[in-house]
Amino acid sequence: MNKDEEILLAFRTNKQIGFKILMDAYQKPMYSFIRRMLVVHEDAEDVMQEVFIKVYFNLNKFRGESALKTWIFKIAANECMRFLNKIAVDSVSIDGDDNNLITKLMDTEYVDYENELAVKFQKAILHLPYKQRIVFNLRYYDDLDYSAISSITGIATDTVKVDYHYAKEKIVEYIKNN
Repeated sequence: MNKDEEILLAFRTNKQIGFKILMDAYQKPMYSFIRRMLVVHEDAEDVMQEVFIKVYFNLNKFRGESALKTWIFKIAANECMRFLNKIAVDSVSIDGDDNNLITKLMDTEYVDYENELAVKFQKAILHLPYKQRIVFNLRYYDDLDYSAISSITGIATDTVKVDYHYAKEKIVEYIKNN
């Protein structure tokens, strides 16, 4: 029995125990993903809470058409987008060049500020358009394959590959020029 089957069986038998097993398996990777997308710890915690509330109330509807991890990442990606759209009124652009998130990055302990390259790398990621940022994060940090990323984002697999390639090019270009 794989991890997903174990979680689903435990959840069907006892929701609290099944959900605890799910949280033990996916809390850290989801927090890391959400934090990379939103930068601020408190925002990431709020969105992560929303993600796991949705997971808890919808896990019985999970059809197994993808891996459980992929399904949860999709919920997380949608919640990140919802959060960024909600605060877009306060000058956050989800189309890249997101100065508000960069300001927040500089105000947190998110990155080692003594490592100039690490700071540039994080800034470069935040300058990516949202779609490329999410594809890059899922591929580079979470090591998901293109098919899983396609399932999460709803973007065709070939387009995901192109988005990842362009994201890498933009990151390199940003680091060279800044």
